[in-house]
Amino acid sequence: MVMKIFRNFFKRIFSGMFKSKEDIRLGFYGPPNAGKTSLTNRICRDWTGEEIGSVSKVPHETRTVQFKEKVEIEYKGKKMTFKMIDTPGISTKIDYEDFLKFKINKKEAKNRAKEATQGVIESIKWLDDMDMVVIVLDATENPYNQVNITIIGNLIARKIPVLIVANKIDKKKADIKKIEAAFPEYDVVGISAKYGENLEEFYESVFKVSKKI
Repeated sequence: MVMKIFRNFFKRIFSGMFKSKEDIRLGFYGPPNAGKTSLTNRICRDWTGEEIGSVSKVPHETRTVQFKEKVEIEYKGKKMTFKMIDTPGISTKIDYEDFLKFKINKKEAKNRAKEATQGVIESIKWLDDMDMVVIVLDATENPYNQVNITIIGNLIARKIPVLIVANKIDKKKADIKKIEAAFPEYDVVGISAKYGENLEEFYESVFKVSKKI
Protein backbone atom coordinates (compact mmCIF):
# COMPACT_ATOMS: atom_id res chain seq x y z
CA MET A 1 0.00 0.00 0.00
CA VAL A 2 2.82 2.39 0.97
CA MET A 3 4.77 1.55 -2.18
CA LYS A 4 1.66 2.21 -4.28
CA ILE A 5 1.25 5.66 -2.70
CA PHE A 6 4.90 6.49 -3.43
CA ARG A 7 4.60 5.28 -7.03
CA ASN A 8 1.55 7.47 -7.60
CA PHE A 9 3.29 10.40 -5.93
CA PHE A 10 6.36 10.21 -8.14
CA LYS A 11 4.20 9.56 -11.20
CA ARG A 12 2.42 12.88 -10.62
CA ILE A 13 5.72 14.70 -10.10
CA PHE A 14 7.37 13.36 -13.24
CA SER A 15 4.27 13.79 -15.40
CA GLY A 16 4.23 17.44 -14.33
CA MET A 17 7.97 17.89 -15.00
CA PHE A 18 7.80 16.47 -18.48
CA LYS A 19 4.37 17.72 -19.45
CA SER A 20 4.24 18.43 -23.17
CA LYS A 21 3.12 21.80 -24.41
CA GLU A 22 0.79 19.83 -26.65
CA ASP A 23 -1.26 19.06 -23.57
CA ILE A 24 -2.27 22.65 -22.81
CA ARG A 25 -5.99 22.78 -22.13
CA LEU A 26 -7.14 26.31 -22.91
CA GLY A 27 -10.58 27.22 -21.62
CA PHE A 28 -12.70 30.17 -22.71
CA TYR A 29 -14.92 31.59 -19.96
CA GLY A 30 -17.11 34.64 -19.52
CA PRO A 31 -20.69 35.90 -19.35
CA PRO A 32 -23.25 35.07 -22.07
CA ASN A 33 -22.88 36.85 -25.43
CA ALA A 34 -19.41 38.20 -24.63
CA GLY A 35 -18.01 36.48 -27.72
CA LYS A 36 -16.40 33.29 -26.42
CA THR A 37 -17.62 31.10 -29.28
CA SER A 38 -16.95 33.83 -31.84
CA LEU A 39 -13.33 33.95 -30.67
CA THR A 40 -12.82 30.19 -30.49
CA ASN A 41 -14.46 29.83 -33.91
CA ARG A 42 -12.06 32.35 -35.41
CA ILE A 43 -9.02 30.70 -33.84
CA CYS A 44 -10.08 27.20 -34.91
CA ARG A 45 -11.03 28.40 -38.39
CA ASP A 46 -7.70 30.18 -38.85
CA TRP A 47 -5.59 27.23 -37.71
CA THR A 48 -7.70 24.14 -38.54
CA GLY A 49 -10.21 25.36 -41.11
CA GLU A 50 -13.10 24.27 -38.89
CA GLU A 51 -15.33 26.00 -36.35
CA ILE A 52 -16.18 24.81 -32.85
CA GLY A 53 -19.81 25.91 -32.42
CA SER A 54 -22.73 28.06 -33.50
CA VAL A 55 -23.18 31.74 -32.70
CA SER A 56 -26.44 33.60 -32.12
CA LYS A 57 -27.76 36.84 -30.66
CA VAL A 58 -29.89 34.71 -28.34
CA PRO A 59 -28.17 34.41 -24.94
CA HIS A 60 -26.85 31.01 -23.87
CA GLU A 61 -26.58 29.70 -27.43
CA THR A 62 -23.73 27.54 -26.11
CA ARG A 63 -25.26 25.39 -23.37
CA THR A 64 -22.76 22.52 -23.19
CA VAL A 65 -18.96 22.44 -23.09
CA GLN A 66 -17.53 21.95 -26.59
CA PHE A 67 -13.93 21.44 -27.55
CA LYS A 68 -11.49 20.85 -30.38
CA GLU A 69 -8.32 18.82 -29.98
CA LYS A 70 -4.90 19.56 -31.44
CA VAL A 71 -5.22 23.21 -32.47
CA GLU A 72 -1.65 24.16 -33.36
CA ILE A 73 -0.96 27.88 -33.18
CA GLU A 74 2.23 29.46 -34.51
CA TYR A 75 3.48 32.88 -33.44
CA LYS A 76 6.85 34.39 -34.38
CA GLY A 77 8.39 31.04 -35.16
CA LYS A 78 7.09 29.31 -32.03
CA LYS A 79 4.42 26.63 -32.11
CA MET A 80 2.08 25.45 -29.38
CA THR A 81 -0.77 22.98 -29.57
CA PHE A 82 -3.91 23.52 -27.53
CA LYS A 83 -7.08 21.70 -26.66
CA MET A 84 -9.59 24.51 -27.17
CA ILE A 85 -12.49 24.38 -24.71
CA ASP A 86 -15.47 26.68 -25.25
CA THR A 87 -17.79 26.85 -22.24
CA PRO A 88 -21.38 28.01 -21.70
CA GLY A 89 -21.77 31.59 -20.48
CA ILE A 90 -21.60 32.02 -16.72
CA SER A 91 -24.68 33.64 -15.23
CA THR A 92 -25.98 34.04 -11.67
CA LYS A 93 -29.59 33.90 -12.84
CA ILE A 94 -31.18 32.29 -15.87
CA ASP A 95 -34.86 33.03 -16.49
CA TYR A 96 -36.79 31.34 -19.27
CA GLU A 97 -38.58 34.65 -19.90
CA ASP A 98 -35.30 36.05 -21.24
CA PHE A 99 -35.65 33.69 -24.21
CA LEU A 100 -39.22 34.71 -24.93
CA LYS A 101 -37.91 38.11 -26.06
CA PHE A 102 -36.34 36.34 -29.05
CA LYS A 103 -39.66 34.84 -30.19
CA ILE A 104 -38.88 31.42 -28.78
CA ASN A 105 -41.96 29.54 -27.60
CA LYS A 106 -42.49 28.97 -23.88
CA LYS A 107 -41.73 25.24 -23.91
CA GLU A 108 -38.47 25.71 -25.78
CA ALA A 109 -37.58 28.71 -23.60
CA LYS A 110 -37.97 26.66 -20.42
CA ASN A 111 -35.89 23.86 -21.94
CA ARG A 112 -33.15 26.28 -22.93
CA ALA A 113 -33.13 27.81 -19.44
CA LYS A 114 -32.75 24.36 -17.90
CA GLU A 115 -29.92 23.43 -20.27
CA ALA A 116 -28.20 26.79 -19.70
CA THR A 117 -28.34 26.33 -15.93
CA GLN A 118 -26.79 22.90 -16.24
CA GLY A 119 -24.20 24.40 -18.58
CA VAL A 120 -23.09 26.88 -15.92
CA ILE A 121 -22.57 24.03 -13.45
CA GLU A 122 -20.66 22.07 -16.09
CA SER A 123 -18.45 25.09 -16.86
CA ILE A 124 -17.40 25.49 -13.24
CA LYS A 125 -16.64 21.77 -12.94
CA TRP A 126 -14.42 21.92 -16.02
CA LEU A 127 -12.21 24.51 -14.32
CA ASP A 128 -10.47 21.68 -12.50
CA ASP A 129 -9.24 20.39 -15.88
CA MET A 130 -7.92 23.69 -17.23
CA ASP A 131 -4.24 24.58 -17.63
CA MET A 132 -5.01 28.15 -18.66
CA VAL A 133 -8.12 30.28 -19.05
CA VAL A 134 -9.07 33.14 -21.36
CA ILE A 135 -11.84 35.26 -19.87
CA VAL A 136 -13.81 36.93 -22.65
CA LEU A 137 -15.64 40.13 -21.65
CA ASP A 138 -17.79 42.50 -23.67
CA ALA A 139 -15.80 45.75 -23.77
CA THR A 140 -19.03 47.75 -24.03
CA GLU A 141 -20.38 46.36 -20.73
CA ASN A 142 -19.57 47.24 -17.13
CA PRO A 143 -16.95 44.69 -15.91
CA TYR A 144 -17.84 45.24 -12.26
CA ASN A 145 -20.51 42.59 -11.76
CA GLN A 146 -21.16 39.42 -9.79
CA VAL A 147 -20.57 37.09 -12.73
CA ASN A 148 -17.05 38.34 -13.42
CA ILE A 149 -16.18 38.33 -9.72
CA THR A 150 -17.40 34.73 -9.48
CA ILE A 151 -15.28 33.63 -12.45
CA ILE A 152 -12.15 35.40 -11.21
CA GLY A 153 -12.66 34.07 -7.68
CA ASN A 154 -12.82 30.48 -8.92
CA LEU A 155 -9.66 30.94 -10.98
CA ILE A 156 -7.74 32.53 -8.11
CA ALA A 157 -8.71 29.64 -5.84
CA ARG A 158 -7.33 27.18 -8.40
CA LYS A 159 -4.22 29.26 -9.25
CA ILE A 160 -4.92 28.98 -12.97
CA PRO A 161 -3.04 31.37 -15.33
CA VAL A 162 -5.46 33.91 -16.80
CA LEU A 163 -5.66 36.19 -19.82
CA ILE A 164 -8.52 38.67 -20.05
CA VAL A 165 -9.88 39.57 -23.46
CA ALA A 166 -11.87 42.78 -23.96
CA ASN A 167 -13.94 41.83 -26.98
CA LYS A 168 -15.99 44.02 -29.36
CA ILE A 169 -13.48 46.89 -29.60
CA ASP A 170 -15.04 47.61 -32.99
CA LYS A 171 -17.99 49.18 -31.17
CA LYS A 172 -18.07 52.85 -30.16
CA LYS A 173 -18.97 52.15 -26.54
CA ALA A 174 -15.99 49.83 -26.04
CA ASP A 175 -13.88 50.83 -23.04
CA ILE A 176 -10.77 48.69 -22.55
CA LYS A 177 -9.39 50.96 -19.82
CA LYS A 178 -12.38 50.19 -17.60
CA ILE A 179 -11.65 46.47 -17.87
CA GLU A 180 -7.96 47.05 -17.19
CA ALA A 181 -8.89 49.08 -14.10
CA ALA A 182 -11.23 46.32 -12.89
CA PHE A 183 -8.59 43.60 -13.18
CA PRO A 184 -5.17 45.31 -12.83
CA GLU A 185 -3.42 42.08 -11.81
CA TYR A 186 -4.09 40.43 -15.18
CA ASP A 187 -2.99 40.96 -18.77
CA VAL A 188 -5.83 42.51 -20.77
CA VAL A 189 -5.91 42.52 -24.57
CA GLY A 190 -8.56 44.25 -26.68
CA ILE A 191 -9.84 42.47 -29.78
CA SER A 192 -12.74 42.16 -32.16
CA ALA A 193 -13.50 38.47 -32.61
CA LYS A 194 -16.09 39.36 -35.24
CA TYR A 195 -13.64 41.19 -37.51
CA GLY A 196 -10.38 39.58 -36.38
CA GLU A 197 -8.89 42.82 -35.08
CA ASN A 198 -5.77 42.68 -32.90
CA LEU A 199 -5.45 38.88 -32.93
CA GLU A 200 -1.66 39.15 -33.23
CA GLU A 201 -1.52 40.79 -29.79
CA PHE A 202 -3.92 38.15 -28.52
CA TYR A 203 -1.66 35.30 -29.66
CA GLU A 204 1.37 37.05 -28.20
CA SER A 205 -0.42 37.31 -24.85
CA VAL A 206 -1.52 33.66 -24.98
CA PHE A 207 2.09 32.53 -25.47
CA LYS A 208 3.24 34.87 -22.71
CA VAL A 209 0.68 33.68 -20.15
CA SER A 210 1.23 30.02 -21.09
CA LYS A 211 4.73 30.27 -19.65
CA LYS A 212 3.16 30.48 -16.19
CA ILE A 213 1.77 26.95 -16.50
